[in-house]
Amino acid sequence: MFEQRASGILLHPTSVPAHGGIGDLGPACYKFIDFLAAARQTLWQVLPLGPPGYGNSPYSATSAFAGNVPAKADVAE
Repeated sequence: MFEQRASGILLHPTSVPAHGGIGDLGPACYKFIDFLAAARQTLWQVLPLGPPGYGNSPYSATSAFAGNVPAKADVAE
């Protein structure tokens, strides 16, 4: 466990503004991380990144270890 208290935010990468109407791990995420650092936040929690499973739920992805990389990669780079 942590020896000191920490704080952060829960934000899924698809909620960060980006081209194409859905967030990705591009420049906006880097700006968000800079914002977290400036606000002295040390944790960034994300929801599961796997492809959605039954009922389009991210919590029922086919694998807990496989990410939906094409949907999250920065398409500009």
